[in-house]
Amino acid sequence: MKHVGTILSLYISQKETSATIEKEALLLDEKGILDDKHYGKDVERSILITSIDSYGLIEAHNITIPHGSLGENLLIDYNPYQLPHGTRLQIGNTILEITQNCTLCKHLAVHDKRIPKLLKDDRGIFAKVVQAGQIKKDDTITLI
Repeated sequence: MKHVGTILSLYISQKETSATIEKEALLLDEKGILDDKHYGKDVERSILITSIDSYGLIEAHNITIPHGSLGENLLIDYNPYQLPHGTRLQIGNTILEITQNCTLCKHLAVHDKRIPKLLKDDRGIFAKVVQAGQIKKDDTITLI
């Protein structure tokens, strides 16, 4: 087991609004994140993990958007985008498994039309819950 990073912030999406809502903690089970609008839908895509590096990429092009704007659930200080699918991460008492890379999202153009192209391969990765639990802001991330 290898400590690789930390949770910087946590977000959920809800049906009533397009904006994400920042949380201090998330409860997760095998269907995803409780209270998130994607809960119980496609479990292979139930959690979006985004590296702070993604925001750095767009900030390098003088584009500033608030954290949470990329649709992430977990914003972390580690870049996991090259991890192979099937890699497991322990965060708090929760275990997540990387399932797939996040594909290009045209809706990100609402912030700036350049963002979808800039983040084509760097928006984030999807994960599913292997072991239910709670993830809190500042929790450490461990490769297992």
